Amino acid sequence: MSADKPTILVTGGAGYIGSHAVLALKNAGYGVVILDNLAYGHQDIVEQALQVEFIVGDTSDRTLLDNLFATHKIDAVMHFSAYAYVGESVTDPAKYYRNNVIGTITLLEAMLAADVKKFVFSSTCATYGVPQKIPLTEDHPQNPINPYGATKLMVERILSDFDAAYDFKSVCFRYFNAAGADPNGLLGEDHNPETHLIPLVLFAALGKRDSIAIFGTDYDTPDGTCIRDYIHVNDLASAHILGLEYLLNGGKSDFFNLGNGGGFSVKEVIETARQVTGKEIKAVECDRRPGDPPALVGSSEKAIKTLGWSPEYPDIKNIISHAWQWHQKRHNS
Repeated sequence: MSADKPTILVTGGAGYIGSHAVLALKNAGYGVVILDNLAYGHQDIVEQALQVEFIVGDTSDRTLLDNLFATHKIDAVMHFSAYAYVGESVTDPAKYYRNNVIGTITLLEAMLAADVKKFVFSSTCATYGVPQKIPLTEDHPQNPINPYGATKLMVERILSDFDAAYDFKSVCFRYFNAAGADPNGLLGEDHNPETHLIPLVLFAALGKRDSIAIFGTDYDTPDGTCIRDYIHVNDLASAHILGLEYLLNGGKSDFFNLGNGGGFSVKEVIETARQVTGKEIKAVECDRRPGDPPALVGSSEKAIKTLGWSPEYPDIKNIISHAWQWHQKRHNS
């Protein structure tokens, strides 16, 4: 561990976004300890690519947390460990409230007991619900339409109350669609089940699935398909470093959108993937899915102005190219 830089506890550090944040922390010279229960994380990725201290455990295990804080000098926490399947949150909300809310409260209480009061939280644009205006800014009303979004909003409110009561400082990042992979091929996206568009399109390119479904071609968008704001996972990770440094330098609690500020349609993503992979990629047009807004695009102006953040890889072609490099390595080896 670094002697001159603080040590950061990263919960969910074996997962997709968490692992990229760990790599960014490590590259920036921070000490890192990962806590992950491996429900969705990958131990092999941590051991091969990250090589930092790794504790297998759960944020709801208070005894484990107290022991961790007692045996490590932790300066701040980055919290990525959450269940994040929107559909599953509707059919099994208990699982989501227990893990995403109760697990987080247990972690926060253990932090308070150890006098660790700096927290970077992985939130989501799902806290906004159906957009009333595009691009979404941080003052947009928060009306989540599924339990997943509701759990994240609940934690945001808990953090606000903790700040008022305990002087507990936090930065909440409301992400749009995380995508891409480490440009050097060390890390990438590997969910089971996979629900995200870009990896599913690339699975079709790899021959792991016959086709990709386009849910709705009659939306009020330029090509009739849904538009989403895809942000490179490395750009998310760099924002977390800036958010951490903002808190370590005495910044007040705040919340920020993280997106590209522009969107790409489903058809644009598929067409770009065809160009990147050189594969035909069969697309099948289907009916709309209930609850899909036509466009979901965020404004990141606040993060740009306050944190000095700027996306390094805003181009969808770069995002898909990095993901393609990773999936070929991960699934063809």
